[in-house]
Amino acid sequence: MQFRKARDMAAWLGLVPAEHSTGGRQRLLGISKRGNGYVRRLIIHGARSCRLHLNREGHAIGRWLSVLEARTHHNRAIVALANKITRIALGRPDPPGPALHANERRRGMSRG
Repeated sequence: MQFRKARDMAAWLGLVPAEHSTGGRQRLLGISKRGNGYVRRLIIHGARSCRLHLNREGHAIGRWLSVLEARTHHNRAIVALANKITRIALGRPDPPGPALHANERRRGMSRG
């Protein structure tokens, strides 16, 4: 399935409200559970694991999560972390590795 932006995928999974905007007027719809419930559950469980095992002082997402948990309920913070993980995963579909670096060299893009 193709998504125009990462927010569309998060809305499809039921992590954020769906958006229907027109004429510069933004309307947020309810959080739908139309997407794949199994994938949503896996992402939420992964976020729960990150909450428990993430190095909070040494990682930017850990610091962000600590600040978020200080001002909101931990379950809401877990869903926000799942949303962030989903957006990161959609923004970078392929993990960096030798194949990625070989493609960059072929295109003339040096890692400087």
